[in-house]
Amino acid sequence: MLIFAVFFITAGFFSGAAWAGGIALYEIGTPDVGLAAAGWAARAQDASTLFKNPAGMSLLSKSELQAGIQAGYANIDFSPDSRTTTSGNDGGNAVGWFPGGSLFYVHKITPDLSVGFGTLAYFGNSLKYDESWVGRYYAQEATLIGYTFMPAVSYRINNWLSVGAGLNAMYGTLKQTVALRNLEAGRDGQLKVEDQDWGFGANLGVIIQPRKGTRIGIDYLSEVKLKFSDRPQFSGIGPGLNAILQNRNSYSNSLDLDIYVPQMVMGSIYQEIGSEWAVMANVGWQQWSQFGKMDVSLASTTTNSFTTDLNYKDTWHVAGGVMYKPLAAWTFTAGVGYDSSAVDDEDRSVTFPVGETYRLGMGVQWQVKPDVKLGFAYEFAFSPDMSLDKNRGPLAGRISGEYTDVVYSFFALNLSWQF
Repeated sequence: MLIFAVFFITAGFFSGAAWAGGIALYEIGTPDVGLAAAGWAARAQDASTLFKNPAGMSLLSKSELQAGIQAGYANIDFSPDSRTTTSGNDGGNAVGWFPGGSLFYVHKITPDLSVGFGTLAYFGNSLKYDESWVGRYYAQEATLIGYTFMPAVSYRINNWLSVGAGLNAMYGTLKQTVALRNLEAGRDGQLKVEDQDWGFGANLGVIIQPRKGTRIGIDYLSEVKLKFSDRPQFSGIGPGLNAILQNRNSYSNSLDLDIYVPQMVMGSIYQEIGSEWAVMANVGWQQWSQFGKMDVSLASTTTNSFTTDLNYKDTWHVAGGVMYKPLAAWTFTAGVGYDSSAVDDEDRSVTFPVGETYRLGMGVQWQVKPDVKLGFAYEFAFSPDMSLDKNRGPLAGRISGEYTDVVYSFFALNLSWQF
């Protein structure tokens, strides 16, 4: 019971900004940070395989507990241009420092059968702009995070084929605030939406070992639906806007925001080269085109809707990495990765300013004792300058410019204990 209590406490603590080509996260405090996620579904070398490919749990030699903590820093600055119609500042760095991590436990029932439980946050985003910035009528604060609790089982059918399955129980939390332009001169009003919901999905995996030292893994993570609904909270509303909101019944009607955490497929290969080297690679796909309506704003006095479809599109992922083990107690890793953008430039939003992302990771693992391993990894990621030009009507105004110097750093520390 103690270990499950630790799982829940850990999940409640870890949150932060997240992204891939959309807003999914590979960086969860595991050794994969030092590989830019290369070998994700095929390595099966520690308890975190429970999430990356549950089939790999049956390949672990012993029961294992793995804990990872992570510190991330994101620099996301917006530079407005002359086409922006709202006065204000540039919003500042919308993210800054944020925590992350994960916890996994795999129990060997028999040499071929394993069960386990893990908790992590691989999906979400959290940004907070200055309240008086030029895009305040589009977003002031936006937080969407999914906390995953995953029981899983794995079975090795024979010496070359293993299968696994897990339940993705996700607790989602949503919070958005946006400024509202009053019809009279003076201070802005504000709209706030906040809700929580549970969603469920499946995690299915298979690993094939055609020969010693070679592993091919395929993992499928199904879609999870989060049904957020809240009666908007308004404040600072002037007489003119108040009359409009009353005529629409906006004070009493609930605002529904259905979010679809995308289904994902990852294919990976892991190949040992002698006793010291191993290489690995990924190809992945994520169905962001089904993500849903997320942006909350009031565009004009004639519309009855507060939501806008983000027009996301599906993304692709590739990665490659290498492991080098010059000594029995030390392993060094490095990897590079790329994710395509989930939006075209004309569809980019201030709520989730995402684009194509490049990753470079490096790490080291130290076998402290025969059953204890300590790892440290660092990953640098960046997105090229991302243009933005949105015009949603007279109340929201036009915001135009670029997100520049978009860079991210992850520092991950993890400990694995076999018994």
